[in-house]
Amino acid sequence: MNFDYSDKVKACQEKLLDFMEEYIYPNEKVYMEQIDKHAPFSKIPAIMEELKEKAKQAGLWNLFLPDSEYGAGLTNSEYAPLCEIMGRSAIAPEVFNCAAPDTGNMEVLVRYGSEEQKEKWLKPLLTGEIRSCFSMTEPDVASSDARNIQASIIRDGDEYVINGTKWWSSGAGDPRCKIAIVMGKNDPAAPAYEQQSMILVPLDAPGVTIKRVLPVFGYDHAPHGHAEIEYDNVRVPAANMLWGEGKGFAIAQGRLGPGRIHHCMRSIGAAERALEELCNRVQIRTAFGKRLAEQGVIQEWIADSRIEIEQARLLTLKAAYMMDTVGNKRAKAEIAMIKVVAPNMALKVLDRAIQAFGAAGVSDDFPLASSWANIRTLRLADGPDEVHRRAIARYELKKYR
Repeated sequence: MNFDYSDKVKACQEKLLDFMEEYIYPNEKVYMEQIDKHAPFSKIPAIMEELKEKAKQAGLWNLFLPDSEYGAGLTNSEYAPLCEIMGRSAIAPEVFNCAAPDTGNMEVLVRYGSEEQKEKWLKPLLTGEIRSCFSMTEPDVASSDARNIQASIIRDGDEYVINGTKWWSSGAGDPRCKIAIVMGKNDPAAPAYEQQSMILVPLDAPGVTIKRVLPVFGYDHAPHGHAEIEYDNVRVPAANMLWGEGKGFAIAQGRLGPGRIHHCMRSIGAAERALEELCNRVQIRTAFGKRLAEQGVIQEWIADSRIEIEQARLLTLKAAYMMDTVGNKRAKAEIAMIKVVAPNMALKVLDRAIQAFGAAGVSDDFPLASSWANIRTLRLADGPDEVHRRAIARYELKKYR
């Protein structure tokens, strides 16, 4: 494996870093100030749409899609360092139309969508006109085991009828969110991994009710939001089924591989920014007669953080390289490993930075607290650590049979 980035990637990195410095960092507070505190899910901060237009003009748009027909034609290995840069800011991924869950949903439509589905939903997602959500997790079952999903998708003539309650449907609070990919059971009698299907459900369909938007450690993540949605006898055309009945589990595996590694790339970017914040802070703060940077324990935090970030980045690049060269299925162990390693690493680095900042670290005056809350969810999202560790152990034990 060649660890050096190509000239194309280096050029994109430089362009992206310049954009971050000129437009993203200076507008993070502007974005937060423009959120309507009385109705945070009612409208989108104007600055976001302005920045998206600038990103389009700069050619920094849909970088995540390896399919050159729809995206930038970058491999996973080429996209990794760019995604890391975006991960340095909470608002950056959306600016470049590289934010979850839209990225995963677009990949599903590219891979498994019909021409009609692509025309109706993929195209407006690619242009950033609309947003989407992914409805899989349910409040009444352990959804890390997809076989537990209880929502039903039943054929009735030329329609499917959807019933069930989902929650943590990220993005559903956004007024631009127009479509959900819903996972449910269509045949409980089928083999365990062929019972589930995925179907496209417009959020304005009769019977769809957003019951509430759930906070994360007190953060509502407006206007994005994580919604609890009730699907009560919702009818959609049979043509809204993705790929075919019983293909839901297979689609989920295809969707979550790239999604997991994208989360890891962004986590590394967040960790890098936290380490920068830490290093800058300890240079200017004095306690007990000397700068914090001269305290042995602080130097240990910095050293450990650098070591851990580099380890996580190398494992992420290896996983991306394998996805490119041997495919997602053969890279499943590496994807599982990095999904455990990257969020845990980022949380450690962020925790050290928060500690170095003292009380300021847990405030909203700096991005550390909100970043920690966001990344803590990644130990659960797209499969909890325990599920990935179980898979890794099984892959390892197979070598000794």
